[in-house]
Amino acid sequence: MPLDEDKGAQARLIEQAYAADPMDADRTIFGRVSHADRRGFLKGAGLATMSAMLGATIPFHRTMPSGLVPVALAQGTTEAALFEAKDGLTLLNDRPINAETPPHLLDDAITPADRFFIRNNGLVPDHALAMDAGGWTLTVDGEVDTELTLTIDDLRANFEVVTYQLQLECGGNGRSFFQPGASGNQWTFGAVGNSEWTGVRLRDVLDAAGLRDTAVYTGHYGNDPHLSMDPARIPISRGVPIDKAMEEHNLIAFEMNGAPIPALHGFPLRLVVPGWPGSCSQKWLTRIWVRDQEHDGPKMGGYSYRMPAYPVPPGTEVPESDMVVMESMPVKSLITNPVTGATATPGTAFQVRGHAWAGDDAVAAMHVSIDFGATWHAAELDAPVNRYAWQHWRADLTLPQAGYYEVWARATDDRGRMQPPVTPGWNPRGYGNNMMHRIAVFAV
Repeated sequence: MPLDEDKGAQARLIEQAYAADPMDADRTIFGRVSHADRRGFLKGAGLATMSAMLGATIPFHRTMPSGLVPVALAQGTTEAALFEAKDGLTLLNDRPINAETPPHLLDDAITPADRFFIRNNGLVPDHALAMDAGGWTLTVDGEVDTELTLTIDDLRANFEVVTYQLQLECGGNGRSFFQPGASGNQWTFGAVGNSEWTGVRLRDVLDAAGLRDTAVYTGHYGNDPHLSMDPARIPISRGVPIDKAMEEHNLIAFEMNGAPIPALHGFPLRLVVPGWPGSCSQKWLTRIWVRDQEHDGPKMGGYSYRMPAYPVPPGTEVPESDMVVMESMPVKSLITNPVTGATATPGTAFQVRGHAWAGDDAVAAMHVSIDFGATWHAAELDAPVNRYAWQHWRADLTLPQAGYYEVWARATDDRGRMQPPVTPGWNPRGYGNNMMHRIAVFAV
């Protein structure tokens, strides 16, 4: 909709967009407006548009300075300032902030916080923006013998504090390659990272609460505001089956790479549930509700983080009743060096390296090809530092003559499943794409 059209129509569009799917609202509202222009749009928006976005009237609008952005909406400006500190990430959406890391910036064994991808569903809470953990508590309730209310000091004092390298990946990583396209952030390869997380085991806290025989699922809650700024609405609340929750590497974390978790990544407390879609790893964690049924919070139903129960042709309208919750992520790998477009000398070996991971499983083999998959060369593959850490690999390659080459990388997990050369298993929301990563190299 052109920005000079009727402001009332814009307000209705905003309301309809948030009602239909808050995560896609920015795309609907600002679909023809660049990221750089969005704050400008807010400054030029009319009263009806502002009111619709706030979910409330502005009684003193007549004394509101021209071009003023309400602070409730300007919070995104503060978040944007945090994003500017990131090292080379590609911004996909700025309300909420979602950004991915170019593969060559993921070369570190442990992903630095300033290179870790951002996947948010709501806004960053004020306490996180201020890095203020005062009064923070975590509640564990539901199908437990003893309801717990724990401070961060309680967690540190009463449970074993552990540190693991754990990889997290957005369930929609690779979405942009599906045809026909799927709605949502158009991730390519960089919605993944492997950092060092410190906290206490989720299992230990659940044991302290005492799981009842009726415990089936967890439900995770944070205090991030909904995009509509309606305090009654929750942007996301997902969970995992109890069997997964009791796996020892799931953490209630308070540190990332030896420092407090950054605001964009869940300060002061978050879950890290590796191997499954990153949406299970609730940021700004305030509550774990143990359920006697599959959790039904926002982003647990419909098509959110769900896959068809059976293979479907691309573009198929799949009934909601035939969608099942996405669980362990598929085997995948990434080339982090050299950067695509690099040059090499014909007849002289050069190193290609990267990382590989496989959800709840391990990577058993890595292979690379320089002839579009006609032949494959085994790469050297390291064992993970601990379960759920990504595995590093490397290979020395020699290009026979001058020209254009592609390096393809293919991981195989310990159950014999390997990455496909093209997008696999089309699904309505574009989840689980584990197609091979490939880069261009010119021999000159």
